[in-house]
Amino acid sequence: IASDGQAFAKFGHIIAKNCFDKRCSTELLCAAEQTHTISSQLGIVARVKAVTAESKSSSELLVNNAQNLIQAVLHVLKAAEAACVKGLRQPPPDSEEAKVAAFCIEWRKNLLRHRAKQSLSSDRDELGLRKTQARPEPTLTALVQEQSPQTKSITRHPKAVKGHTTTASHP
Repeated sequence: IASDGQAFAKFGHIIAKNCFDKRCSTELLCAAEQTHTISSQLGIVARVKAVTAESKSSSELLVNNAQNLIQAVLHVLKAAEAACVKGLRQPPPDSEEAKVAAFCIEWRKNLLRHRAKQSLSSDRDELGLRKTQARPEPTLTALVQEQSPQTKSITRHPKAVKGHTTTASHP
C-alpha cells in the first residue's frame, strides 16, 4: 500500500509539472507531498510492526495510517482532475510524462463527452430546466479503480478505457 502511495505521489508531481494553471499546480504539489509523507510513514510503521510483538496500538496505528493514505491519494486525484480540466502542457514524446498526460487527456475527453451529452439532454422539467441523469460524471478515481490490478504501475502503464484511443494531444 505504501508503494502504491508513492506511485500516486509521482503521478501528482508529473501532472503538476505539466499543468498550465499555477494554483492547480501548487495544490497538486501539496497533495502529492502529503501523499509521499504519509506513504513513507506507513512504510516505516509497517516495517516496525513486522519485527515487533503484536499489539493493539501498533495495529491501530497501521490501519489509521493506511486510511490517511487513502484520503491523501483521493486528494491527489481530485487535484489532478482540476489540473487536467485547466489543461496540460505537451510533455516530451515517449516519456513517462507523456504516458501520464495521455491517461489524463483521455479522462478529460470522457468528461467533456459526458458533459456534452448531458447538455444535449432533452429531458426537461415543468420549468424548462434540464433534468440531471442518475449517471455521475467520470472521475479519475473511477478510472483508476477500473484498472485496479494495474493501479500499482499507473504512472508506468496507463491503460486506455475500452473503445477509446489514447493520444497525447489536446482535444
